[in-house]
Amino acid sequence: MAMAEDDYPRTSQTFPVKPNLKPTSQTSTKNLTPESKYWKSFKPQPTPQNLISSITSLSFSPALPHLLAATHSTSLSLFSPLQTLEQPKSTISSFSDTATSASFRSDGRLVAAGSHSGLVQVFDVKTRTPLRRLRAHSRPVHLVRYPRSDKLHLFSGGDDAVVRYWDVASETHINDLLGHKDYVRCGDGSPVNDDMFVTGSYDHTVRLWDVRVSGGSSVMEVNHGKPVESVIFLPSGGLVATAGGNEVKIWDVIGGGKLLYSMEGHNKTVTSICVGKIGKETGEEAQQYRILSVSLDGYMKVLDYAKFKITYSMRFPSPLLSVAFSPDCSTRVIGTSNGIIYAGKRKMKENEGSEMVIFAGLGPISEPPKRVLRPSNFRYFRRGQNEKPSEGDYLVKRPKKVKLAEHDKLLKKFRHKEALVAALNGKNPANVVAVMEELVARRKLMRCVSNLETEELGLLLWFLQKYSTMPRYAGLLMKLAKKVVEMRAEDVQTDDVLKGHLRNLKRSVEEEIRIQQSLQEIQGIISPLLRIAGRR
Repeated sequence: MAMAEDDYPRTSQTFPVKPNLKPTSQTSTKNLTPESKYWKSFKPQPTPQNLISSITSLSFSPALPHLLAATHSTSLSLFSPLQTLEQPKSTISSFSDTATSASFRSDGRLVAAGSHSGLVQVFDVKTRTPLRRLRAHSRPVHLVRYPRSDKLHLFSGGDDAVVRYWDVASETHINDLLGHKDYVRCGDGSPVNDDMFVTGSYDHTVRLWDVRVSGGSSVMEVNHGKPVESVIFLPSGGLVATAGGNEVKIWDVIGGGKLLYSMEGHNKTVTSICVGKIGKETGEEAQQYRILSVSLDGYMKVLDYAKFKITYSMRFPSPLLSVAFSPDCSTRVIGTSNGIIYAGKRKMKENEGSEMVIFAGLGPISEPPKRVLRPSNFRYFRRGQNEKPSEGDYLVKRPKKVKLAEHDKLLKKFRHKEALVAALNGKNPANVVAVMEELVARRKLMRCVSNLETEELGLLLWFLQKYSTMPRYAGLLMKLAKKVVEMRAEDVQTDDVLKGHLRNLKRSVEEEIRIQQSLQEIQGIISPLLRIAGRR
């Protein structure tokens, strides 16, 4: 006995059909590691676009509010990450030549910078006035650093191959540290001892200095193998990271300068490295330190030096010269050769990075009490609707109402042919392919094709001619086109419109074959060249 249309068993819930033939994205967020998600959480921020010269250095103040100092051309610009990085908070233009290597004092009140004129200047951050001018270098200065907690001294180095240790108050250099045979380009102070610091030079060497040692000679020397562009102490104080050429190397200072690891993740010269911290409270990688490196190839890479592997990589459109990471783990900035600063800022939680302010004699300032809502206020009846769940809450989600398209409604009623025609009239290729896949699963597609009228068959042939050569649909539509031509050959021969559609389909298939043959010829030419380049 034939069953009525309404007598068919129906599922309790219906979902709209979706195509299975979707191209998979290589940057799918489902496959990202927790650390990759952390570094991607730094959202781009508007930054100044008129710094016409290269960003020679970037440095954050160790004291709140962690001002950012950027040297470019003959200026030193100060930015406040708490406000906006689009416009500098203040600009110091007391340089007669290109400014280099800005460094904040431990309390954040003073900032020092060198220049290509050989002069080192110390400025007051609030008034921008030069407090001290340190003259001794005969060539451009590329290294100026304050020790981690010492407020009275700083060290500098330049193209005269001399490292000088200064008494800032008296504007005199206490020690002239000799040993490098080429330009001194970088350095860093020890996090555990203010009397020790490390410098890197274009003579391929990295030297460890101790100002307590008489004679002005280094206490340790390692050979990086290439001109050293950047050197930093890692937070433990027992490891040093150096960058030169396309390599980043890690050395054991306590072990006498033993090489622990060498990374060749960049294709061009690594110009700068810094230490970044994963500012998360939970997770395996929480509160761990990483090395951030930038290069002329436009890549920033994150190195986990505990596991000796690269955990994240990001591409920028310009050669990169400098990088810095804020102490509160909220901001990452990168300077380029064309004067653009790429800044990324992470959204901080309410309890993250906040501190209680206490004024002398007043005690802690508490927040004003919140206004209590009463039934007389309209907001009283809407309270809690936009409240976000906290950790540990059990969420009960309200099921969303499923909106069905016309072809979905027809499939629900098992009207297969009408569903296929409705999808073809909609002219959305994804929906048409989804309906075809559903009919294949129900074993009704070929029956629908055999029952199509002449106009409906023309609509199907037009769709096949337009989309059968697209890679994402070709696997299904090419096989279907062959079946349609074999099954409806007589109808096509008796109708001029259908013949035109068939000629267009044949022409598009032949054109696609020619394109594929040309691509194979090009691939055959390029493959040997790539193999030769790989051997080099």
